[in-house]
Amino acid sequence: MLPLAMAQPGETVTIKKIVGKDETRQHLAELGFVLDTDVTIVSELAGNLIVQVKDSRVGLDTAMANRILFG
Repeated sequence: MLPLAMAQPGETVTIKKIVGKDETRQHLAELGFVLDTDVTIVSELAGNLIVQVKDSRVGLDTAMANRILFG
């Protein structure tokens, strides 16, 4: 499994695991980052990502993107 930060713009990946504290995982789940959900990388700048998840676009910093694993 690789962290979301390793995905390239335009790539669609499926979330396989989310790591971190319970509060962090809960926050990501509220934003739509749940297991087996497809996420499309819209753009990347200096490790920070804009991603399309469900019907929303969300900005993630590098630390948060590293907690979301795909495979």
